[in-house]
Amino acid sequence: MNYTPDEVMQYILEEDVKFIRMAFCDIYGKQRNAAIMAGELPRAFEHGIAFDASAVSGFDMEVRSDLFLRPNASTLKELPWRPQHGRVAHMFCDIVHPDGTPFEGDTRRLLRATAQQAAERGFEFRFGTEMEFYLFRLDEQGRPTKDPFDEAGYMDVAPEDKGENVRRDVCLTLERMGIFPESSHHESGPGQNEIDFRYADPVAAADNAVLFRSVVRTIAAQNGLWADFSPRPLPDKDGSGMHINLSAVKDGKPLPPRELIPGLLERAREMTLFLNPTDNSYERLGRDKAPATVAWSEENRWQLVRLPAAAGEYRRVELRSPDSMANPYLAFALIIHACLDGIERQLPLPEPAEFGPFPTDVKRAASLGRLPSSRKEATLAAASSTFIREHVPERVLRGYCIKRD
Repeated sequence: MNYTPDEVMQYILEEDVKFIRMAFCDIYGKQRNAAIMAGELPRAFEHGIAFDASAVSGFDMEVRSDLFLRPNASTLKELPWRPQHGRVAHMFCDIVHPDGTPFEGDTRRLLRATAQQAAERGFEFRFGTEMEFYLFRLDEQGRPTKDPFDEAGYMDVAPEDKGENVRRDVCLTLERMGIFPESSHHESGPGQNEIDFRYADPVAAADNAVLFRSVVRTIAAQNGLWADFSPRPLPDKDGSGMHINLSAVKDGKPLPPRELIPGLLERAREMTLFLNPTDNSYERLGRDKAPATVAWSEENRWQLVRLPAAAGEYRRVELRSPDSMANPYLAFALIIHACLDGIERQLPLPEPAEFGPFPTDVKRAASLGRLPSSRKEATLAAASSTFIREHVPERVLRGYCIKRD
């Protein structure tokens, strides 16, 4: 439900909400928040709540460090795992300077502006994510281990699949928050799980991805477990990705999915730093069906982009390289720009690459471009790209071009 500020105030009175989590993300997509008492909400709506931006990774605000959080009323959600007496609600916030101007490092605002730019050209994009994660046991001191919660495999069932109840609790919690998963199952790795989401507009889909990580970690902790979203937590087991599904409408009519592919392929290397932002990301690419080549296929899961077998409104493009360490706001914004770039430049669609990890057509495989094989290579590709400099604020680009993991 999209609330107005007045409706939010009425809601917190009627539902005994005592605390509001004012949420935002740093440039890397990590959720942060400040909790305020419900009585402070009118001030938050009118003026915002100040915070120290110098303490936030990538915000680069060492001298003039005051920024303000202004809650977005339409994003109000109750946190179901908090007490029913003195409830806790959550809202995503816009980040602004003291004079009210938008903060350049607010990637949620960047995605919202990108979606608006696309709409002004007649395009509406829809996104859905497939997010994989591992469940590990905690040690006696409550610290995460690398001991998987189970030894089950792809789509196994209980009792081998011990994550079944955790996924169930996650899905029910999300549903109570107005976020609707489509499906869930055990993945190929021991203790590895996947939950897939319905399509939504770009900002809502990115919000859902951010909240999803928070919900999974919370439910895992309640079960004495640690949820790990890193791309390759176990060096000899399957990596975890965040496959991104997208479709588009042009002037009210569904756009053929193939028209989205050329731009994605053209800008893949330049975007990789933002889709795979850590050193650990590059330990996943090129292994266990995670792509390494810049190619597409009808159904082949080894390629960067594929067209899954589907009909009608479920026809979509699946981008398979991203992982869950990516900032979804930044990732979705760049994907939209890449697709539009390909459409407006009328880039041709290459021949599909219908081969797996050991191609018989060696010459064809060798002719394809490759994704960066390290974060250093991805950083060089991004830093030298006019496309990236046009669409990523300088403050954000600087933050990504430093070493982090």
